[in-house]
Amino acid sequence: MPDTNRSPSNAEVAAKLREMAQLLEGQGANPYRIGAYLRGADTVESLGEPISRLFEAQGPEGLDALQTIGAGLAAAIAEILITGSWSQLDRLRGSIDAAKVFEQVPGVGSELAQAIHDTLHVDTLEALELACRDGRAAQVPGVGERRAQAICDSVCAILDRRRSARRRPAPVPVSEEPPIELLLDVDREYREKAVAGNLPKIAPRRFNPSGEAWLPVMHANRDGWHFTVMYSNTARAHDLHKTHDWVVIYFYDDQHAERQHTVVTETRGTLEGLRVVRGREADCLRQARR
Repeated sequence: MPDTNRSPSNAEVAAKLREMAQLLEGQGANPYRIGAYLRGADTVESLGEPISRLFEAQGPEGLDALQTIGAGLAAAIAEILITGSWSQLDRLRGSIDAAKVFEQVPGVGSELAQAIHDTLHVDTLEALELACRDGRAAQVPGVGERRAQAICDSVCAILDRRRSARRRPAPVPVSEEPPIELLLDVDREYREKAVAGNLPKIAPRRFNPSGEAWLPVMHANRDGWHFTVMYSNTARAHDLHKTHDWVVIYFYDDQHAERQHTVVTETRGTLEGLRVVRGREADCLRQARR
């Protein structure tokens, strides 16, 4: 089932989970999240059989059934077993290359993968799936509605291998996302702390030839949601000089399933000059009118 010639060993999977916990601790994340990854690492390492064999036989449900491994950690482990890497970990290392993530989708070459990343400001397959479902992917240059649907089908097929071999998940309703006022307040807190120099910084590998640790990272826990926040480091953000304006908010529920939104300063229309959550403009407009 895994895509690589050699499946990652239990020790290698556990090492990635522990590295995630270490990075989160160094960046001031919530102890609950740190502990979840450490407990997951212990469970994986103590298994009496290769975790890749369990995944091959039972899929994500088999991982989810393990003690201390919930749906979110099961999806992370499945990603490691299928691809040999883990996008959340790569992001906190500063080494994520979203274009490479999207190139694993059939029919998506390097140029289109980069266009998807730069246009939609997403860096995970889960976020791309949501963009396909809500119509944003069709706005990527060279895509259109028909190709967006084909990309969506391919992305869903890949994600089904991580989440469930038996059913395809329904679109995530906005009601299951943080309220718009919470997202905007997290954005405000991040920008204020970043300007004040009160956040740890990482050194992204992309667009950073000097290796400078310039990208502030914030972890926050609010109203049952876990947030990881950082400025956008896309090519388009650099081209438009928006690397200190566009803010990417990754949010997790108690099962650590990840989603994301980008918050920008709107440059036109009714919301010009205001902070806007891409994909939830209508909610932002209602919030502005209150």
